Amino acid sequence: MKTNIEAIVKHFNIEGTYSEAKIFGDGLINTTYKVVTKEDEAPNYLLQIVNHHIFKNVAELTRNIQRVTDHLRSKLEKIEGSDLKREVLTPIDTVDGKGYIKDEAGNYWRMFLFIENARSYNQLSNANQAYVGGKAFGQFQSRLSDLGGEPLYPVLPDFHNTEMRILNFIERVKQDPVGRLKEVQEEVDFLMARSEEYKKIVQMGREGILPERIVHQDTKFNNVLLDENDNILCVIDLDTVMPGYVCYDIGDAIRNGANTGLEDDRDLDKVSMNIDLFEGFIKGFMEETKDVLTPAEIDTLAFGAKLLTYEQAVRFLDDYIDGDNYYKVNAPDHNLVRTRAQIKLLKSMEEQYDKMEAIVKKYSA
Repeated sequence: MKTNIEAIVKHFNIEGTYSEAKIFGDGLINTTYKVVTKEDEAPNYLLQIVNHHIFKNVAELTRNIQRVTDHLRSKLEKIEGSDLKREVLTPIDTVDGKGYIKDEAGNYWRMFLFIENARSYNQLSNANQAYVGGKAFGQFQSRLSDLGGEPLYPVLPDFHNTEMRILNFIERVKQDPVGRLKEVQEEVDFLMARSEEYKKIVQMGREGILPERIVHQDTKFNNVLLDENDNILCVIDLDTVMPGYVCYDIGDAIRNGANTGLEDDRDLDKVSMNIDLFEGFIKGFMEETKDVLTPAEIDTLAFGAKLLTYEQAVRFLDDYIDGDNYYKVNAPDHNLVRTRAQIKLLKSMEEQYDKMEAIVKKYSA
């Protein structure tokens, strides 16, 4: 059934008159349109369908994003020369004041102001780009460190609860539901030999050693918008912003951005961690956060890179043993290929871990 975009747009408080809408970007979770207005002086907009199969509480998700963007805007208002229309996402309210609508087909829609003349990059290619990415996510972390009120709603509970992921993995191995265990015993043994080590962040949080913070939890470089001169504009894709530990954001950024190969590279010789990209990211991140983070948090930053890589290896292998029910695959062994690439990346991090810790210490001084 073809969606009447113009009818959807009428539910939002936009300036100007609807002209057209075109599919925008290549997001894997939410479908996005650029809405163009007829008047030259009127802004354009981003209209999104929220994937409510993943984000089941759209009302709380909407409230999270509104609270975060309001707080970031309040910080920018105190910085001379800030452009409030480009340096923070601007949610557009609905006519009924809910911030989203639900159409007759059961789809949920939301809207943001379109940020003109902005760009992003899918991959880090040099240490300076890594520095910019680290600085952008560091600013995001620092500016949200004093957000008051109740904690943000956990839109994806236990998203990075590695302890829980390991326990689920152990059960899956015991069940071996589709008979694949015999071909992956080496990978299972590798991951299980390290299982106690990777439970420690959740345990440290439970013991009060690590404070819960507002963390982005999807710190890919393409979630940083830059201007035409590659200066930082803002961090986008705020769906997974919720309580967590700061090492998660370092870990996700390095796992995705500092890998010399692909996440599903069949040629494992191509897979390793680029220490220069790690250093660039840490330098930028620590410039913005070293006065905000506790010593205990700083001590976990290098470990975060290993943690998120280990966790993803567990998740890929868990899904492979289960018969590929969670991740989309393009070959029968796709999840196993992903697992082996993550294990190779983790081994590279283990080999360079002393250097990684020294880099964190250097820039946190």
